This record gives sequence, C-alpha cells and structure tokens, in this order.
Amino acid sequence: MTANSSSQQTHFNQARASLSQALSWYGNSRRHGKSFPNSELQAAVKEDLQIIKAAYEKLDETVIRIATFGLVSRGKSAVVNALVGKKVMTTGPVNGVTRWPQTIRWTPSSGKVQIELIDTPGLDEVEGEERAAMARTIAQQADLILFIVAGDITRTEYRGLCELREAKKPILLVFNKVDLYPDKDRQVIYQQLRELGTGKEKDELTELLSPQEIVMVSAEPAPLYVRVEQANGEISYEREEQPPQVEALKEAILSILNREGRSLLALNALLQAQTAENHIATETMRLRQEDAETLIWNYTRYKAIAVAVNPIAIVDLIGGTVADLALIRGLARLYGLPMTSYEAGKLWRRILISSGSLLLGEMGTGALLGLGKSGAIIGSGFGTPGAIASYAGLAATQGAIAGFGAYSVGKVAQEYLKQGCSWGPLGPSTVIKDILSQVEGDTIIYRLKQELISWV
Repeated sequence: MTANSSSQQTHFNQARASLSQALSWYGNSRRHGKSFPNSELQAAVKEDLQIIKAAYEKLDETVIRIATFGLVSRGKSAVVNALVGKKVMTTGPVNGVTRWPQTIRWTPSSGKVQIELIDTPGLDEVEGEERAAMARTIAQQADLILFIVAGDITRTEYRGLCELREAKKPILLVFNKVDLYPDKDRQVIYQQLRELGTGKEKDELTELLSPQEIVMVSAEPAPLYVRVEQANGEISYEREEQPPQVEALKEAILSILNREGRSLLALNALLQAQTAENHIATETMRLRQEDAETLIWNYTRYKAIAVAVNPIAIVDLIGGTVADLALIRGLARLYGLPMTSYEAGKLWRRILISSGSLLLGEMGTGALLGLGKSGAIIGSGFGTPGAIASYAGLAATQGAIAGFGAYSVGKVAQEYLKQGCSWGPLGPSTVIKDILSQVEGDTIIYRLKQELISWV
C-alpha cells in the first residue's frame, strides 16, 4: 500500500461499495424469492444486519476509533485525558475508577481527522468474564488499540495483550509513568515481552509488535516540590504540577492515521461485515436445511432421468452441466444469497477442480456411456431385444452416475454458499485480500497481513 491518499481512498471506496451491496441484498425482502419472509430467520440475523449498518455508518462519519486497554492503575484514563488536553475521564489512586467504557471525541490540532477515544475498565477487575466479553466487543469495534502498561510487564498483561491480538487490530504498546522508571527504554520492554512469550506465542508477537510500536509517555507525571523562600526569610515547599508528556504518542497515532488511517477504517468495517455475513449465511442454511435437501434430491432425480432417457451423447453432457448450474442457482435463491449465472459457472468450475478426479472422472465415464448408448441406437436396430437391453443397461448406469454427480455438486455448493456474499467481486473477503495484496513493509497493517489473510 502506498502512502499517498489516493490508495487509501480507493480502499475506503471499496469498503463502502462492499457494505452497501450487503445492506442492499440482505436487507431486501426480495432475497426471500417467492417465499414469504421467514420470521425466525429475520430474528436470527437482525443483529448481524445492525452490525453491517453500523460499520457502514461509521465509514460515512470517517471517525477513527481508538480503544485503551490495560490492567488497573496503569493510567488508561490519564492517557486519554492527556491526549484530549483536559481532564474528561476520572482518575484516582483507588483501583478500578473506570467501571464502564467511556467515550470522548478528540480532534487533534491538525483538524484533519476525528478520533473517538474509548477508555475501558481494567482487564483484571472483578466480574472478569463479563469484562472480558466487553473487552472483546470493544476490540472488534476499534480501529487501533492502545495497550497501557507501567513498570515491569506481568504475565497477566502479556496474556491480555495476546488475547487482544485475536481481534486482528494494530496495537501500540504505551509504556506510561516513564518518569518513575527512567531506566526503561523500548528495547528493554521489547526484550521483556520476548522473554514472556514461549513457542508459537513468542514468534507471533515478534511479528506483530516491533520496538517501533512501543511508545514511552508520562500522562500524569508526579508533581515536583519546589523550594520557595519568602521575603521575610521563611522557607516553604510548594507542590508544582508537571505537564503531561504524551507528544511521542500523539505523533505515533497521527503518523499511522496519515499513512493508513482510511485503510484501517476500511479493513475494520470489512472484517465486521465479513463475520456478520458469514453468520447470516450459516443461520439461513440452518433454518432452510430441510428445503435444501429436498431441492438437491429433486435435481438429482430429474438429472438422472433426463440423462438416462436422452439418446444423444453430447446433449447428455450439456444437459447435465446445465442442471448442475441450475441446482447451484436454485440453492442460492433458496438461501437468499446473490448468485448470477456467471458466478454459478465460476463456482461450478471450482467444485470440479476441488473434487480432484472424482467428478471429472464421472463426467468422462458418463460421456463414454452416452456414446455407447447412442451406438446402441445407431447400430443393429433399436427395435431388437438385444439393442433395447443394451440401451437400458447403459441408460440406467449413466443416469445413476449423473444423479450422483448432481448430489455431490449440491452438497459441495452448500459449503461454498456458507460464505454468502463474501466470496463475490465486492464481497468482504475479496476486498480484504485486495487491500492486503498492496500493503508495504513500512505500515502497521503489514504486520497483520499474514494473520488477516489466514482469517479470510
């Protein structure tokens, strides 16, 4: 991905088009075809449609969402306050001052971007399961994560960092309270993370978190006590508050957003849409499984009979292919998933290739039997008992092979259709892979590339 704004805008426009297509299709009552809308299905996918809609609206607002995570008393709220430039979040010496997620808008001095900062409760507070679920939800919605630490990194913090990485979002590790730990530097922190990791965890963290993603700050420095000598000779000590030291973090955030902010927005929206669309497809298939089985068996039966009784070999092959394509489109219509004739043809070819020699061999065998069947007619006179018996035997065998082929195509097509829109030209998976194919090594997205590719 180049650093210029045109490539970012292209990614942004691709994401908008993908989500617009999803909303148009999945939110349209016509997707039910000639059937009445299924109330159970509508209820099952309602939340997914809301997720896609929210992702689309967030793109329209062009707001970058940055979430802060960390254990209690690491200064998450103080970091947010320092970035905003005023005390908007409550801070204090008592653990767990932040009980629920709090959000504040921040417009940096450049004025070119709107940022939504989310302050979250400590990951190690009480009601751990509930807060863990909350953390996962917020992480999925965020475009960038700030993981706040202070002092030596604990095993709990390391586990929390690894869990947040599962959201597949870029992370900045923010070492707060650096004024209390003057000997700490990026390389020391990085080495500590490597030592905490073991095996695969260690390797993955090395790839996704480099020293460049570690930022040193002091969001709420300890006050200094200044010696004051009065005119009458009396000496006193006054508390003098120190300004926050977060310029390095501001620069790191703005550098990322200027270089790849719109691409991050696009990827996050597409990842949310992909998950939602896959769930819509899965729920649709679950609730219409019985109808799908009936449809597959009907096509299996009709194809077997049509191929068996047809006397012309080449028409057998063409007719069988047409039946397979019609079955694929019939399943797509039943599931309410978009499918053009061209896309049905592409899927059919993918099924043939993925089946190895199985379906191709059956097609070849069917073609040979069709030629033999035609030969039985052209040969010694179709009216003779021998010719009729030969024709019937070949027809029955060819019909059985054709029927099995149709059933196989139908079952494999079901698995492909579970992906819903995501594999189409504007599907989330397609667009995500297109964006990732353009990323360069100096971007924060690049360190997520392999993991995101395996995800889609």
